[in-house]
Amino acid sequence: MPNVLITGISGFVGPFLKKVLEGRYNVHGIDQKTANDKNVYQVDLLDIKSLEDIVKKINPVQIYHLAGFSSVKESFDNPQLVYDINVTGTEHLFNVAMKLRIKPKVLLVSSAEVYGKPNHLPITEQHSLAPLNPYGESRVNQEKLLKSFNLPVCIARSFNHSGPGQSPAFVLSSFGKQIAEIEKKIIKPIMYVGNLEAKRDFSDVRDVVNAYSLIMKKGKVGEVYNVCSGEAYTVSDLLKKMLSMSKSEIVVEKDSKRMRPSDIPILQGDRSKLEKDTGSVFRISIDKMLKDILDFWRDRTI
Repeated sequence: MPNVLITGISGFVGPFLKKVLEGRYNVHGIDQKTANDKNVYQVDLLDIKSLEDIVKKINPVQIYHLAGFSSVKESFDNPQLVYDINVTGTEHLFNVAMKLRIKPKVLLVSSAEVYGKPNHLPITEQHSLAPLNPYGESRVNQEKLLKSFNLPVCIARSFNHSGPGQSPAFVLSSFGKQIAEIEKKIIKPIMYVGNLEAKRDFSDVRDVVNAYSLIMKKGKVGEVYNVCSGEAYTVSDLLKKMLSMSKSEIVVEKDSKRMRPSDIPILQGDRSKLEKDTGSVFRISIDKMLKDILDFWRDRTI
């Protein structure tokens, strides 16, 4: 079987993508974290020599570039680190692929944060790019790198996605963890939340990785694809749904530390191009995603 490489394989999305690809490919990965897997190598994208050695060893026909700094909130505190990881790290990866002359097809995972505050809804791939935070700016600069490299690349602009196993640094996973801890009486029955009025286009991570594999298989080189459900929900509505899945009486309180600067009121994507070119279908409902997140934390809360 041919080899594929997933950067950032030990993160939230990587294991789900690995599961989709196994059986058709020998799946290899790199990550900053150590892993008990002979096909996963501990490599920093900023260490170009180590990166070159591993890519040469794997000789992948495809590269899914998931690795990156992904927290909008934390990007305000670490703008240079965001740039180094998302832009310089990607530049290193592309330089290595060009130097080795392997020309794998690459899926570059970008973000809907590149659009900034939308001037029309739903947001199409032709929408202007006007990011409002260092994270979004890094993704714009990352995408611009493609003009400097002769590689077959598709771009996935991913909107919000969640699911079981996501870090509690992200909003829905934070809700699930807090509810599970309240149910087990580990913490007081008070949930601390940030901005609940923002509307976001949420998808389940399992649908997202299926979309990634289809973009890699059928996507047109050089094209950008919104990866989204096409539906937007207020964070408040999603919290209410999760609270309804619990029998505990829970008080919700705002926490200033969880409020994000320059918050975009609404992000809602147009996924018609993704459907047309790849046949991608999102099958997992928002309610199932929320229940699976909550059950994940219930299973891990003792």
